Amino acid sequence: MTDPTPLNWLAVIVGVIVAFGGGWLWYGRLFTKAWAEGSRLTEEDGQQMPMMAMGLQVLGLFLLALVIGVTAQNNALGTAILAILATSVLVMSGGGFSKKNTTAVLIDGGYIVMAGVLMILAQGIF
Repeated sequence: MTDPTPLNWLAVIVGVIVAFGGGWLWYGRLFTKAWAEGSRLTEEDGQQMPMMAMGLQVLGLFLLALVIGVTAQNNALGTAILAILATSVLVMSGGGFSKKNTTAVLIDGGYIVMAGVLMILAQGIF
């Protein structure tokens, strides 16, 4: 049975935009050097914009915002938090398999948690 409350598309879209911008701050300003070193990237690597990765990032953020929107619609914040934590842990495991150091792995996982928090806030505000 579906909840008759409509999905808050504005909050979903705003959540994606804010989380993407948060990623720019997270990786581009706050943790740039530590993440790059831990990911074995050079400064030259950071100057090149990997378009496929950016597209996948936007798609992943949209899907996570959609999950959070559906859970908000059904008053299931706990489910949203579990989805955020599961996604964060999976991202961190991928970083571990690609041999990033612990700092870079934690930065990646922390970004997912931060993005999820921003998406939940967007649902509450809009």
